[in-house]
Amino acid sequence: MTTPVPARIVLRRAALAAAGGMIGTAARLAIGMLVPDAAIGVLIANIAGALLLGLLTARLAASDLRVFLGTGVLGGFTTYSAFTVGAVGLWAAAPLLAVGYAVASVVFGVAAAALGLHLGRRREPA
Repeated sequence: MTTPVPARIVLRRAALAAAGGMIGTAARLAIGMLVPDAAIGVLIANIAGALLLGLLTARLAASDLRVFLGTGVLGGFTTYSAFTVGAVGLWAAAPLLAVGYAVASVVFGVAAAALGLHLGRRREPA
């Protein structure tokens, strides 16, 4: 049985996630403005975000900072909804390309997260 989290902690962490989300969303918008192809911009953000979230998860214990950076900044930076809308939109024009985009997004995202977790693990001194 788990102990309920006090309301003040829930509210503080919600505020941290919201503040971080504004930063992450602005960063994703910046990538979208720099990369003319929206689907490629989303792919870049999602893969980079997966790598960074893996590093963060491996390095930081559950804390306010991890909520701010992981749930907030990286949650706002990465976007499943834009990925799916892009894949569906691409499907209408080029179904094989849409499948390739979807597969590449998932495969490279999982690989980036695994790499981040691996790189973030603390090494024992030799």
